[in-house]
Amino acid sequence: MSHSLSMAAFALATSITPGPVNLIALGAGARYGLRASLRHVTGATAGFVLLLLLIGLGLHELLTRWPLLTHAIQWAGVAFLLYVAYRLAADDGQLADAGGDNGPSMLVGATMQWLNPKAWLASIAGMGAFATSGERVLVWQFAAIYFVVCFASIACWAWAGASLRHVLREPARVRCVNRAMALLLAASGVYLLVA
Repeated sequence: MSHSLSMAAFALATSITPGPVNLIALGAGARYGLRASLRHVTGATAGFVLLLLLIGLGLHELLTRWPLLTHAIQWAGVAFLLYVAYRLAADDGQLADAGGDNGPSMLVGATMQWLNPKAWLASIAGMGAFATSGERVLVWQFAAIYFVVCFASIACWAWAGASLRHVLREPARVRCVNRAMALLLAASGVYLLVA
């Protein structure tokens, strides 16, 4: 298997699997439609790739020297997941118009990645596997591949949510889905604290 294909396979495995960012994309797709959800998808992709680049260019060394910073990031991530879970659980279940301008912003998507422990682990593991030497060409190549794969993966979750809009016409059904996603996000946060 070529180096680029290995990078793409790693990116797909870590991007398409369920996680907080993908759950928000699913919920945003269901609530606001695919078009409005693409802001979140774009922000999450850009936020992750920036994190990946910084890890590849040396941020990991800083975190190794200051482990307290790593713990602070982890706690902030869990707090953010619990906040998002609360917001989902408290939502009224009203769907926005398919062409509405609401929905998670690019900044929310990017912030979620920076506070997402899964994103940190994927960045560190990926750079450790594919750019151990710190060769900048490999770091940039991996980031470019990851951008495409990550965007497509998160967009698939948003599309899946948008596909559910016709099933979720009633606010009561939306509230049930939102509360189920809130429970999953809260469980993810608690798991990260005890793992």
